[in-house]
Parts: sequence; C-alpha cells; structure tokens
Amino acid sequence: MSRPNPAIYITFLIAVIVILGAVTLAKGGFYIAKHEGDTLHLLQIVFRMASGEWPHMDFMTPIGLLAFAPIVLFLNLGVGVGMSILLSQVLVAFILLPAVFWTGMSRLPRRAAYPFGFAVIVLVLGLVHGEAERSVSISMHYNRWAWAVSYVVIALAVLPPRAFGNDLLDGLIIGLGLAFLALCKVTYFAAFAPVVVVGLIANGNARALRSAILSGLGVALLVSVFATLDFWFAYVADLRTVAASSVRPQPGLGLESVVTAPAYLGATAVLIAGIILLRQAGEMVLGLSLLLLAPGFVYVTYQNFGNDPQWLMLLAVLLLVPEPRAELRNGFGWPVGQALGVAAAVAIAFAAPSVLNLAYSPFRHLSLPEDDYEPILARNPEHHDLQARVIRANRVDGLVALDVPGSGLEDRAGPAERDEQRVLFQDRALPFCELQMGIVAWFEAIVADLEANGFGDGTRVFVADLFMGHWMFGNLSRLEGGAPWYYGGLPGIDSADYLLVPLCPTSQSVRKQILEAVKEAEIPVREVRRAPLYVLYGLGEAAG
Repeated sequence: MSRPNPAIYITFLIAVIVILGAVTLAKGGFYIAKHEGDTLHLLQIVFRMASGEWPHMDFMTPIGLLAFAPIVLFLNLGVGVGMSILLSQVLVAFILLPAVFWTGMSRLPRRAAYPFGFAVIVLVLGLVHGEAERSVSISMHYNRWAWAVSYVVIALAVLPPRAFGNDLLDGLIIGLGLAFLALCKVTYFAAFAPVVVVGLIANGNARALRSAILSGLGVALLVSVFATLDFWFAYVADLRTVAASSVRPQPGLGLESVVTAPAYLGATAVLIAGIILLRQAGEMVLGLSLLLLAPGFVYVTYQNFGNDPQWLMLLAVLLLVPEPRAELRNGFGWPVGQALGVAAAVAIAFAAPSVLNLAYSPFRHLSLPEDDYEPILARNPEHHDLQARVIRANRVDGLVALDVPGSGLEDRAGPAERDEQRVLFQDRALPFCELQMGIVAWFEAIVADLEANGFGDGTRVFVADLFMGHWMFGNLSRLEGGAPWYYGGLPGIDSADYLLVPLCPTSQSVRKQILEAVKEAEIPVREVRRAPLYVLYGLGEAAG
C-alpha cells in the first residue's frame, strides 16, 4: 500500500492542530468542570517553577519537569495561568508535528498514517483525561502527553523504514522522545524503553540506536548543566518515596482487574489476537515487539487514574501496517490480511469512546456558559483566566460517619471497622469526615480565618492533608522543600511555623499518617487556635 502524499499529510496534521488549537484558545480562558484538587496541585508546581524553583530539589514530586515546563514558559511571559495551560498544549502539538509527520511518511501506509497522526494530536490537545468522562479538566495532562510521545517512539522503533529512512533522524527523535518520557512521567520510560531497544536491534537499526542514546544523553547533560547532578539524585529520591508510599499504591483498579475485568477483557483479547495474527503473517519482529509491549501497556494503564487503555489506537495502527499476501491463510482458514484488518477495527471500536471524547472536548469547552464559572484564585486578578464551576467551588460537601454516640447506630460502629480510621491527636479525637467537593471554598475560608486571626503575612503552614496549596489563596508563604501532593514523610515541616489539622480533610488516611509521623518524630506542638474548620498547632518557637 502506498505511503501518504506528503503535501496532503502535512496539511492534514496542521489542520487538526489549528482547528483544535483555535477552538481551545477561542474561549479566552480555561474553564474546568472537575478535578479542582488536581488543578491546585498543578498550580502549586508551575508557580514554584515560575519563581525559579526546580522540581525534586526544591519541592517533592514524582512527575518530571517537562510535564510543566511548557506551562511555565508562558507564565514567565506574563500570560495568566489558564491561558498558559492551553497555550502549552498547542505548543507541544506543534513541537511534535515534525516527528509525527516523519513517522507517518517513513513507517506507515496511508491507511495507518492518518489515524496515527490524528490520535497523537488529539492526545496532546484534549481537555479531559480520557475515558467517557465529559467534564472538562486538565487533570493528568502529562499522561496524555506521554502517550502521544510514546506512540511516535514505539512506531519508529518497532517498524522498519518503508520506502526510505534516515537512521540518524530516527535515533534523534527516539532519543529525544525517551528523554521526554523520563522527564515527564518515568513510568512510560520504564515500560517502553526496553522494547524500543529490542525493536531497533531486531530491525537492524544499530545506527539509530546509537543516535538515540547520544541524543538522550545530550538532554541529560543539558539538564545537569542547568540543574546540577543533584537534580538526578533528588528525582530518584522522590520516585523511591512514591514507590514506597502507602498513600496511593494504585490510582484505580488492581493489576489483575486491568487485564481481566469485563471493561478490559475485550481489549486484552484483541491485543493477544493481534500478536498471534502478526506471527501468522510472518511479521516476526513486529509480533515480538507487540508481545513485549503488552506488559508495558497493561502496567501504564494500571498506573494511570481511570485505567484508560490509551494504547488501543496504537495497536490498531500497528495491525494496519503489514501487507501479507492475499492467499496467506492461518490454521482456521482465515485470510491473515483480512483478519488483521478486523482486529484493527475491533481495537478502534474499543478505543473510540475515549478518542472521540478527547477529540471533541475542546468544542465542549468552547460551549461552556461563562456565567456558571468563577475564578479559582479570586485574589489574583492576573490568573482569573482559570475558572471553576460556581457550584463545585462553593458547595462544600463532606462524607461523615453517622454511627456516632446518640445516633441510634452506635452498635454498628464495631462492624464498620472504624478503629483503623480513628485519629487521636493531643488527647483529642478528630471527627470522621472527608471532603468530597468544594475544595476552593474550603481553602479560601481557612486562609481567611488564619489571616483574620494574625496568622498571615508570610506564615508557613504544614497541613495534615493531601494538598498543601493554601499559600496560593492569601498571604501565606509556601514551605521550603514541601510537597504539592503528599506521598509520605514530613516534607517541608522543618520550614513550617504551624501545623494545620483540618477537621474534614480531603483524605482521612493521609491526615492520620501525617499526625502519626509527627508523633513518631517527637516534634513539639502546642495548640494555638481551634476554629470550626481546623485546629492550628505551633511548631518550633511557636510551640514554646
């Protein structure tokens, strides 16, 4: 089958970027409908980086710097954070454009090149994390970006050049792509780098492998020059902390369920069928590569919130590449070429809900009624271009225990096994309550109360909860070496003036873990304020 026409193919790719990018930016701001907590996590990181801090060295995070650097670039140019997020997606799409074009022209037949290019661009420019969830959100954007880059890197490595090739260019793209994965979300690098190496060697592209290694090392050297070698040690330390953390051992279903649960069994079956059919078609290298990719596909899906198998479109593309002889049949008598096409169609059908959801999410964003939204950072006019739904920002809902004394349900407390959740700190029992919605109002109210009672003006507060972004809502200062998302230990508490214990945290288990760590570390604390929403304890001199 002929390769795509170069002029038509590049026009198609640019058109997809321009249309989706223009629709994304036309709103003039970013209006999120969900995942406010994840958004605040992102804001903490990009604001810290914009002020000159480095991930891992100045604050804890397992996510790499390149997941945030494009956003920070626009922030440093004076753009509001909402538009900075949207512009960063368009920038990443245009940066990937040459690599996507080269991959399509050098590796793919026309029938595979167009869905490949469309899927990669949609992954970058989507305004939702995936699945069939329609609510606009920037949550986990780095997962989408990493999948997009993985598509390019894997296709270049496991598919041999068709009519023409350039080993040095292949290696350059692969090396830069793998470096991006390592500095965006290392899970993807760990899952796919070995297969990339095997694919290049099996296809006889040793020169491309050398080029990939050199270009990847070049990125590592560049980062080391600007951030020093300490950056890498700090990065590894953060990854080890997260790997050993009990806070979020898995963000969704268990590993076995991602393979065999009803929602995923069909995808697993078509993946296995694809491997078998490729071997029957005589595509030994591609079949071996897909066999080696399968564990990586499953593992990355297991590691990502929502467990969305974003690899399905890549599987379909790979199955559309071979062109076996028309008379070639397998043991069942099936024409292997047609069977591969059917398997690809099934993969596309399974992928369609997520891909279409990503593709039209910018259009949903454009149609959102602005009257239903309000700024997340109300006290920062320069960032009013990032907004949340009024109802979600202000409706503060919590999950509370009803089997309390006097409720008539006291006898149910034992079988409910609440002892594991019970928290006793400073001889006081904390209530069973977990925040479900309204984190923006929750943060605003707590910070306003702190400032009204003399705890503003640069005060540093260590919060016994999953998020510690209170400093973005007032005159508080951020912790030195803190963690925008809590994974374990007491990061940044040495720089804190106070310990803030929310009475209804976003995570009861995290609150309990932090307070137990404070006790074990024998850190002196003294209650200085008991408010309706929190208890404040002095640390260090404030505890005296």
